Amino acid sequence: MILLQSPSRFILQVLLNRVQNIDKGVELDCHSVEFDDVRYHIQVSTRYPQFMQLSMSLPTPPPETVFYDGLPFGAIEAIKATYGLIAQILDPPKDGYNLTMKLNLAKLPEDEEEEHALLVKVASLREVVLGAPLRVVLKHLASKTVAPGIDELVALVHRPKESFFLLPEADKVTIVFPMRFSDSTDTVLATSFLQFVEARRTAGLNNAPPCFWSPSPPPELEGVPTQALSANAGFVTFVIFPRHVEGRKLDRTVWSLSTFHAYVSYHVKCSEGFMHTRMRRRVESLIQTLDRAKPDSEGSNKTALSRSFKRLSVKDLRSSSNS
Repeated sequence: MILLQSPSRFILQVLLNRVQNIDKGVELDCHSVEFDDVRYHIQVSTRYPQFMQLSMSLPTPPPETVFYDGLPFGAIEAIKATYGLIAQILDPPKDGYNLTMKLNLAKLPEDEEEEHALLVKVASLREVVLGAPLRVVLKHLASKTVAPGIDELVALVHRPKESFFLLPEADKVTIVFPMRFSDSTDTVLATSFLQFVEARRTAGLNNAPPCFWSPSPPPELEGVPTQALSANAGFVTFVIFPRHVEGRKLDRTVWSLSTFHAYVSYHVKCSEGFMHTRMRRRVESLIQTLDRAKPDSEGSNKTALSRSFKRLSVKDLRSSSNS
């Protein structure tokens, strides 16, 4: 199956083009929208071509989630640690956005590989911001501790007015996703797709995090408001252990969990498109079979027209009977 990529291809392409033409005074003002209603606004003025203003709007958080100054907890620290001196957080952000950063492209590393790696990180702003709370919890899991002040169920936003839940413990972190779909066909396909999580029992997936599906809320969500538990495709639970967040596994785990619903939605749509394609091909094949089964109407008319009939008299009938 295809995994979604962390860097925004649009932002990365804009950054690469801007770095290659930084001496040209070209004004830039463009917008971009990604899945789960994450929006970007990029601005560059001709007066200061080395500076780029990047604004990001996050999905509308539901009531059970907690934002600090419009951002998830740990996001400011994650931005400063990831981008260093090239990024300055502007306060307040641009109207209609949760975050606005001023990027100084003149401070990019001179080495091309390091420069490209940093631009990829800038294009991965979504993962840095939305994945910050999850990263904080999983970092402490790697050292088998619990983050201070996070010793109970935590709700994190990942879609407009929708959240998933973390239950951190010293030896594991339980993550529960209420699965919601607006389209009835998507709901049926997703439910069927998610019920195959029993494949975790196969030998090739012994090291993968345990995964469970249930049609009703699991016990970990006891006490959660009712409106947060309205899921028409059941609940998916992952159990993350320290071995799943060791070293470089941490980044992959954070991104995979942060975009799990989008990952399922993508493959549901792909499955739906595949089935539609197969149905169209089958219908076309049946139509061709019916066309081959039709009689040749034009030939039949010629045969009927070429026939001639002769009216027989009583004398002719007698002579034919005697003979």
